[in-house]
Amino acid sequence: MKYFEKPGPEMRDRVPPGQHLAKGFPVLTYGDTPQIARGEWQLKTWGLADSKRYTWDDMLALPQQDFTADFHCVTTWSKLDVKWTGIAVPDFLATLQVEPTATHVLLHCFGDYTTNLTLEDFNRPENFFAHTLYGEPLPADHGGPMRLVVPHLYAWKSAKWLNGIEFLAEESLGFWERNGYHRRGEPFAEERYAGR
Repeated sequence: MKYFEKPGPEMRDRVPPGQHLAKGFPVLTYGDTPQIARGEWQLKTWGLADSKRYTWDDMLALPQQDFTADFHCVTTWSKLDVKWTGIAVPDFLATLQVEPTATHVLLHCFGDYTTNLTLEDFNRPENFFAHTLYGEPLPADHGGPMRLVVPHLYAWKSAKWLNGIEFLAEESLGFWERNGYHRRGEPFAEERYAGR
């Protein structure tokens, strides 16, 4: 069975250059997969914003939405129309005072993974904190209990096992960005590696 297929020309507007369509939903992870119980999960914010801790219940008390989004991995596969449920980033940010000098965020995860975004790339209504995938609790392999999803950038920016957001006045590179990946990661521009 073929797990990946080359998209036809009619998919040019949805599938970035160099990508192949995945039949399943591949799992790629650096390091061990953390196992975090929902009752123990917390999301911290600090830096140029309120220092707060959000529990699982705090997040579920925010407006919940269903999202359907395409997912593009830098390792050249894409999965279309992935169905998630979660909290839109702007709805979350409405609960925080963010200082006007904040221009970037550094996302922190269980397992010490980090990735960076500009505040502009982070604060978009199509970005969300996901806790449900295809109607089921988000599996640990896919970043459960809660992950960020940033559909307009390569998937390493969609931080799995999210547990912290640091608000910064300047860019601070995350794990893969320090190890040769592009600082932004826009799929249609093929921003895979540093220097592109």
